[in-house]
Amino acid sequence: MTKQGKSSLGMAIVFLVVLFACATPKEKPVDLSELKIAYNVYYDTANGNYEVFVMNADGTDKKNISNSPGIDWVYYAYKDKIYFASDRDTTYRMYYLYEMDANGNNVRKVSDLRLEDSYMSSRNNGTEMIVAGRIGKAIRQQLFLLNIQTGAYNQLTSDTASSFSDPVFLPDGKQIVFRHRLNRRNFQNEKAELFIMNDDGTNKRQLTHYPDTDTTAEWHSYHAGPPSIIPDKNRISYMSFQKGNYSIFSIVQDGTDVKQITGDAINEGWHSWSPDGEWVVFDASDKKSTWYDIWLMKADGSGLKKLTDDWRFEQGPVFVEPSKN
Repeated sequence: MTKQGKSSLGMAIVFLVVLFACATPKEKPVDLSELKIAYNVYYDTANGNYEVFVMNADGTDKKNISNSPGIDWVYYAYKDKIYFASDRDTTYRMYYLYEMDANGNNVRKVSDLRLEDSYMSSRNNGTEMIVAGRIGKAIRQQLFLLNIQTGAYNQLTSDTASSFSDPVFLPDGKQIVFRHRLNRRNFQNEKAELFIMNDDGTNKRQLTHYPDTDTTAEWHSYHAGPPSIIPDKNRISYMSFQKGNYSIFSIVQDGTDVKQITGDAINEGWHSWSPDGEWVVFDASDKKSTWYDIWLMKADGSGLKKLTDDWRFEQGPVFVEPSKN
């Protein structure tokens, strides 16, 4: 999915209603009024400037909280802490990890590990993260375990012939789902798929399998995009370019029961789930990627609402739980 300029257009969206089987007792439903949504805005297209914005879950009170030249892109939030990649203290598109609160205050560079353009997640009460990065002159991105307090990191993978990205801890914190491409000589014919492995790098197995009969995706398209854990559902969601457009799909953690969550009218891509798994926020665009907006809906396909309507691109939304203090 590309990041380009857009114009607001009206377009109907057809969604498939999806029912998920619960693996664990459900948490108390969240009050959306207590949540915020952080998202990325292509703020200055002439200079390639992305900013991080936040808004209420009903789309009100939008504001820029990063306010820095260059690229700031939010990938993850733990409680009221927003984690974003930025090139603010270095050269263009050389990213490092930063932290700030939901108001854009208390900005802190977390580590000196060079990050890739990749999603991430945490475990152990938000003290340890799994990220994609690279060291020195490495040409392939690898996975690293990162201490949030100290910035220290340990390299988890070391397969220099492969590319690893978008790692996410499963709820047990002992397994990781990630996007993986083998990068052999037939690189442009390979499909990056989702894999799962233990947190020590062992027992790697393939999770998703792009349909062999679908020939609509280019080599650079997301065959299986960044994974996201659906709370309380024992399922993993991801974006995939199938039948000529991007849609959001979900799959059980054992690799069975693939379901399509959104329809085929337009593109739906990067997304995030509410803490109770009842709501999903995502970006959507027309098939030529001339606009991107943020949408919200319930897990069963109801309650659909468009939250942004601006000429700028708005992408990559993430739910945030602001502090009540």
